[in-house]
Amino acid sequence: MREFEQINSGYNSVFKSQKLSLGVVVPIENYSQSVIPAMMHHLERVRLVEELGFKAIWVRDVPFNVPSFGDAGQTFDPFTYLGFLAGQTNSIALGIASIALPLHHPVHVAKSAATLDQLSKGRLIMGVASGDRPSEYPAMNIDFDKRGELFRNAFDYIRKAQNDFPILKNNSFGVLNGQADVLPKPSSIKIPMLITGSSRQTIKWNAEHGDGWMYYPRPNMQQVYTINNWRDEIKKYHDFDRPFMQPLYIILEEDDDFKPQSIQLGFRIGANYLIEYFNSIQNIGVNHVAINLRFNYRNIEKTLEELAVKVLPDFHNETIEK
Repeated sequence: MREFEQINSGYNSVFKSQKLSLGVVVPIENYSQSVIPAMMHHLERVRLVEELGFKAIWVRDVPFNVPSFGDAGQTFDPFTYLGFLAGQTNSIALGIASIALPLHHPVHVAKSAATLDQLSKGRLIMGVASGDRPSEYPAMNIDFDKRGELFRNAFDYIRKAQNDFPILKNNSFGVLNGQADVLPKPSSIKIPMLITGSSRQTIKWNAEHGDGWMYYPRPNMQQVYTINNWRDEIKKYHDFDRPFMQPLYIILEEDDDFKPQSIQLGFRIGANYLIEYFNSIQNIGVNHVAINLRFNYRNIEKTLEELAVKVLPDFHNETIEK
């Protein structure tokens, strides 16, 4: 069995080889009828998620509200918001899924990420992506068709910025000549950066450079093929394995034996079938699921508590007493 690299406290807590852990996507509310969430009771719900034993919370990078896309995310800037949540929580991992690298100068991403990592005592996990909303790019005078190249350049810049007085040449975002440093540095060896989708790169490039892979829910036969290809490539570049994670939209029904019905990127489902599904994807190599309750029509607090009591104990989290 190939273990995962030990990077920081958040990454090490969330990702265990051959095991599945569970996190929750913020905003933790039902906003199925609106593009923009209300962000009501968000701090109390994040604290509840940590208390109940979920391993991570996940926020998104949505620079612009594009109504046609259908989701403005948590509306707050991801680094500022997670900095606030870092001071209001103790141990839960703080995940970003994901920073659209071409839309940010990488020195700002590197500095913000390392600051958050330091202040949270190593709890940051940073997803990175090339971005997929064409209307955002002209708003920032950036060529949408060059986002793959810009992604690679930004990724390289951020990695180099984690070294002392870095040297970086031939980069779209600027030259680092070893005469200036980027502070602070990460709390540990690096900021863990998980690549989202393909990010306009080959699987070989992603396996060589990424600290993990965020992909989309797919039928298990398709997903196992994807995961196996990913891990075969990882073996060519690393002594350690790399984790695989996915999101999942859930409408949790009160009836534990409610059979799954497909919804957008997930299921309307009962707890017993949800456990069965999680076991099946754990067996094919999924290491973490970020649960999204956007379409869940039941009381959010009660839903979280039911997940904690009925589902979490099966996936290496603390047991919550009934």
